[in-house]
Amino acid sequence: MSSHPRRWAALSVIALAQFVVIMDTSIIGVALPRMREDLGFSPDGLQWVFNAFVIAFGGLLLLGGRLSDLLGARRVFSAGWGILLAGSVVSALAGSTGVELVGRAVQGAGSALIAPAALTLLMTLFGGTAELPRALAFYGAAAPAGGTAGVFLGGVITEWLSWPWIFWLYVPIALAVLLAAPFVMPANPGRAGAVDVVGAVTVTGGLALAVLGVVRAPSVGWGSAETLGTLAGAVVLLSTFLVLEAGVRAPLVRLGIFRSPMLGAANLAQLLLGAAWVPLWYFLNLYLQQVLGYGAFASGSALLPMTVLIMVLMVAVAPKLITHFGVKPLIVGGLVALAAGLFWLSTASPTGTFAVDVLPASLVAALGQALAFIPSLGTALSSAPSEDGGLAAGIVNTSYQIGSALGLAAMTAVAATHGGNRVGEAFALTNGYTAAFTGAAVIALAGAVLVAVTLRTPRSGDRDAEDAARQHLTDANV
Repeated sequence: MSSHPRRWAALSVIALAQFVVIMDTSIIGVALPRMREDLGFSPDGLQWVFNAFVIAFGGLLLLGGRLSDLLGARRVFSAGWGILLAGSVVSALAGSTGVELVGRAVQGAGSALIAPAALTLLMTLFGGTAELPRALAFYGAAAPAGGTAGVFLGGVITEWLSWPWIFWLYVPIALAVLLAAPFVMPANPGRAGAVDVVGAVTVTGGLALAVLGVVRAPSVGWGSAETLGTLAGAVVLLSTFLVLEAGVRAPLVRLGIFRSPMLGAANLAQLLLGAAWVPLWYFLNLYLQQVLGYGAFASGSALLPMTVLIMVLMVAVAPKLITHFGVKPLIVGGLVALAAGLFWLSTASPTGTFAVDVLPASLVAALGQALAFIPSLGTALSSAPSEDGGLAAGIVNTSYQIGSALGLAAMTAVAATHGGNRVGEAFALTNGYTAAFTGAAVIALAGAVLVAVTLRTPRSGDRDAEDAARQHLTDANV
């Protein structure tokens, strides 16, 4: 398969998929205030524009990976783009909050098929070849590039066109991919097997209820029947998922994979990174626009230094540091740096400036995110047996997305409790946003402590996993 004549053209399409999936989580941030005004979102409900995508994406990633194995990666890849196209059209045409959230959830479902199928196609084309390191580097660079492009394009489109064009942007991209895929992608066959639909439904439903319970708690009360009932429903569904996975013949998640302590610790790091990082990105956008008075384009531009730094560090610096220091010091040190940047942001004032209150703190946080993300991801991927590589990739992606959704829900509740839902009142908004930054900093710091305790420094029996993580990430930077 390494001699596939259009493998580099195929890789371009695969990297574009990674670029678009990551862009879809960042491009929306700058447009949120305009969407709130036009569609009538409440301050607490606004986060669901992000969460509707993330819950569908994170909850269905494992199912997407399973379907790629059973139906063939190219077929699932194309189906995902078709679903993403449909969700983008619905989101662009939405005239109400409910329709907008449906469109975003459909986008997330499409991305949950695209992401694992893309990685499967990459390994089909380049796995076991000398070209694999270059292919992985190309694929890996697409993620931070997508994040950077999303922030900037979101500002440009929102400022000079209107927010629906953020979603129309996906239409020509999706059509181009759907036309190109049959000609450049390998037609890898599927294989016989069952689909754990019940498992996918229970894990996605449990996650949705958990987020809903945390979001609604500040307005209805943490001890209210609604909050307790919603959170209890989440526990029941997620517990049911675990029971099902232990007994079903073809589970979404083979629970035995977690016997690797390094895999569990690395996934914990990814979950807490998402829980700390996404609230930073979300509330920093709101602080720039609703407190400092930035327009959408200016807000997107203000976040470019942070996202460019992340891209440079992830692609060019972090793999080299792993070679010299190993994964554990970088994960722990990165989480500490992220916490420091968040604590710094928590000192922002209602009359602050970008140069003093935002830029230096955001760069410190970006440094921490970049340093911790790459080694924790590499450790999660390399700690599983080779036959479970696809499952490990699905689990680590899911961990980050679940952390993102729950962290944002929790910090939105914290912000609302401290005045972050009082639109138009700069002092109250700043109080709420800085409280959210403080809460996210505590999450990052707790993550550093937990990883320091749970991620063992390899001894004789564990050295192979550490070496594999270093080699995996060093090769990906060739």
